[in-house]
Amino acid sequence: MTLALDRIDLSQRFDDKKAYERRLEKAQYQMLLIQRWMFEHKREAVLVFEGWDAAGKGGSIRRLVEKLDPRGYSVVPVSAPKPQERGQHYLQRFWNRMPEPGTLGIFDRSWYGRVLVERVEKFAKKDEWKRAYREINDFERMLVDDHAPVVKFFLHISKDEQLRRFKERENDPFKNWKIGPDDWRNRKQWKKYVAAVDDMFERTSTPHAPWHGIASEHKWFGRVQVLETAVDQLAGFFSCDLTFPKGWKLRGD
Repeated sequence: MTLALDRIDLSQRFDDKKAYERRLEKAQYQMLLIQRWMFEHKREAVLVFEGWDAAGKGGSIRRLVEKLDPRGYSVVPVSAPKPQERGQHYLQRFWNRMPEPGTLGIFDRSWYGRVLVERVEKFAKKDEWKRAYREINDFERMLVDDHAPVVKFFLHISKDEQLRRFKERENDPFKNWKIGPDDWRNRKQWKKYVAAVDDMFERTSTPHAPWHGIASEHKWFGRVQVLETAVDQLAGFFSCDLTFPKGWKLRGD
């Protein structure tokens, strides 16, 4: 069954903080084992984060890398292309940011802007964003064929929850810099973005790089789902051992 936004169950949540913390910590240390394996075997991997504004991408990324060695990963924040990049093929700036062997590359937004914001805001012509589905699939196929897994997340929240988070950000002096006119303008085109996201799922969720819909209405649940999905996908691709060192225990064991 093809992934679609209306099939992501936003009612999923954690009410037990201790259970949340334990599952999060376990997955974080499993990510550390994966990072060690990648370093030793000189293998790289790509994680892609897309989602609604204020859906929790930054918070999920912070938890994902919390236990990792910072020398072994890079976080690439993606915004609008710079003037000198606008005359290049849109994928060129992403090729230049692929992770080195032995490291993890994390993209906070990505090349999918071509079929999302550039489509909805008409920054790309119709024939350009339609052609991009094939180009993106070929791009990811090349990465996977070169033994670099591509794990893609879309963090989903309801329109009402987004509004609540927007207002919360505006009133928080430590977060109000994260929201501006563009966020409110994008919100007005919610239905167009839903159509674009569902088309993206249908056209680019491939066997070699499937999309993972993350229920992020409740932040604790979304963070754990991201971590556990990343662990499952990377450990499965690399066939690496996730056994904790002998005698080592999680807090609370």
